[in-house]
Order: sequence, then C-alpha cells, then structure tokens
Amino acid sequence: MAEELSYVIVTPYSIRKSRTGGILARLISRTGLDLVAARMFAPSAELVEKYAASIVTDPEPRHRATQELIRKYVVQNFTPSTGSRPRVLLLVFKGEDAALKLRNTVGHIVNERTSGETIRDTYGDYMANEHGEVAYFEPGVLAPPDAVAAKADLLLWASYSDADGGLLDEAVSFPTGTKVEKTLVLIKPDNFRFPNARPGGVIDLFSRSGLYIIACKVHRMSVAQAEEFYGPVLEVLQDKLRDRSGEIAKRVLDKELGISLSAEAQTKLGDLLGPINGRENWEQIVKFMAGLKPSDCPADRRNEPGSEKCIALCYQGVDAVRKIREVLGPTDPSKAPPGTIRREFGSTIMVNAAHASDSAENAQREMGIVQIKENNLKPLIESWFGK
Repeated sequence: MAEELSYVIVTPYSIRKSRTGGILARLISRTGLDLVAARMFAPSAELVEKYAASIVTDPEPRHRATQELIRKYVVQNFTPSTGSRPRVLLLVFKGEDAALKLRNTVGHIVNERTSGETIRDTYGDYMANEHGEVAYFEPGVLAPPDAVAAKADLLLWASYSDADGGLLDEAVSFPTGTKVEKTLVLIKPDNFRFPNARPGGVIDLFSRSGLYIIACKVHRMSVAQAEEFYGPVLEVLQDKLRDRSGEIAKRVLDKELGISLSAEAQTKLGDLLGPINGRENWEQIVKFMAGLKPSDCPADRRNEPGSEKCIALCYQGVDAVRKIREVLGPTDPSKAPPGTIRREFGSTIMVNAAHASDSAENAQREMGIVQIKENNLKPLIESWFGK
C-alpha cells in the first residue's frame, strides 16, 4: 500500500498544559509512523477562517454535528485576540494508512470510555449538561478524517507556514522588564532508532522547566553543520585526552613489547596521540549526529541533510538556559541525578538523549547552525503532493 502524509495539530490548551510530550509519545509509539516535519504556528485570522471552513464536510447528521463542534472550537480557540495569537503545533507523519492510523490513535471526540486507549481518552474532554447540550469541550488534538482531507489541510497550512509559523518570538507575553532568554534543545538521534515513546518522553520531562516552546523543527544535520556545531568541542577533546592517551600507550607497550616508559616518554606519547585520539572521538560525535564521519564524507555531500534525525526545539522564558540544563542533567548519564533526562534516557557520554545550549550566546550560535527558523515543512508538503 502506498505511503501517505497526514497530520495532527496540538491545540493551544494542550500546549499550555504541557501535554505536547505525552501526545507525541503516543502518536509515534502507537502508530509506528515516521515523524517527518513539525512547525509551530500562531495562526492568523485568515488561516483560522479558511481551516475552520474546511472542517464540516460529512453529510451524515451525527458526524456533521461533531465536525461543527470542532469548527466552533477552532474559531474560538485559534483566532487571535487582543493582539496575541495562540500557539499550535503542526506534526506531519508519513507511512502506510497514515490518516487512518492517526485518526484511530487520536480517537473520537464523543466517547464514554475513559480507559486511555486513545489520546482523547486521556487529554480530551467532552461534557454535556442534563439537556444534552455541550457544557465543555476540549479535543486535545485535531486530525483529518481521511487522506483527502489531510492533503487539502496540509496544503492550506503550508501556504501560511512562512507568514504564520516558525520562531514565535512574540507569541508569549511577559511582564515589562522581564529578562527573557531563548535556548536550544536537540532531541538526539538515539531517540529515533525505531518508533517509540522516547522523543515525547524527553519533551515531557523538559516541561518541568516551566518554559514555553516557541519553535519546533524536525532536522537532519549535515556533516558541515555538525562540524560547525561541535567545532568548539574538538580542541577540548584533543587536550583532555592527552594524559589518557599517554597512559593507554604506556600500558600497551609494557604489555605487548615489554617496554617500560619513563614519565617523560609517556608525556611525549600523550602529546602525540592525544590530538589524534581527540579528533577521532570528535569525528564519532559528528557521525552520531549526521550519519558520517567528516573524514569519510565526500566534499560534495558535506552540506546535504544527514541520515540521522533529531528534533530541534527553542524554549523561551526567564533563566531559560539554566532551567533547561538542570532538567537535562550532566553529560555523563551515570553521574546524572534521578529524574533528569540523561539519567532516564541516556546511556553513554555521547548517546545521552538530548543537547541543550550552555549559554544564551551559544544558543543563538547553535540556532543559527541548525536554522531553527527554516521552513522545511512547506517544500516537503508541496513536493509530496506535486504542487
């Protein structure tokens, strides 16, 4: 069966209640689909009007009534008011029967079950009064009914993705004089080895920071980007591994050749081998993030998107850098405190679940490298549907 593109929109309420991670975890792990794009939107009134107008399509009265409920919800909760725009997150998935799988995982709006079988069982609410009238309604997420609707909706959102989406610097209001920071988080490739709940689980733990997600992008880092991103680490590794390289060389020579080195000779070997060892370790980091070591990458492929996938997120708020790094934990997962991301999801110093900027200045540098503002959603959708 042919692959499809379909989508899920995380509602403003779900985002405000920090449910994004839990929702994403279920979408990936329960559908087995490939997350291929993500973009934050602050929809304009024009986009909201057009999207809402496309929702009510079913001729069957009962289904039409449900769609009308969704239409009203979109108009009331997505439309900008008093100068502010609610944030929504568009997640795009690829795979066989993508629309049906997402729809089944999202679940129905009017459902008496509270068992947690679907996303709406857990994150949605539908309450009626004694007259059967809707008293409160929150769908949690939105998804198209079928592949035909998915195509039309995705093309619509893509057409507004430059104007209404991207890095939402001004979507969240802060008191005058508040010192607000932005910081970058990368959900690393070790979370995407197979469809599982880890990417969402990592985002869910980051919600403990109390910060706001203002950008989200599925990114495949090129070798050139990884080299630049981790460029400052190279010299540190080369220097750090001098003593260790000398110690290892001394042990090997003593064991294999029976040569007992002096302290001076060991130091000289460390000075020789440390930079080589550091370079190799650094190349392994680049390979982990981009799929190829720089020394193995042909020059004409250095700027191509790599084979490894990550999610780039920008968090905004007071003291954002420190708060995110506290939740992340130290580089070595074995030394990370319980409850931190690297303790929960990391395994080695390199395979440690996520990266976070260590300063506001470095966050700006890193966001520039991964092109956090880049709109890679629009060309994907238009290319897929042959526009």
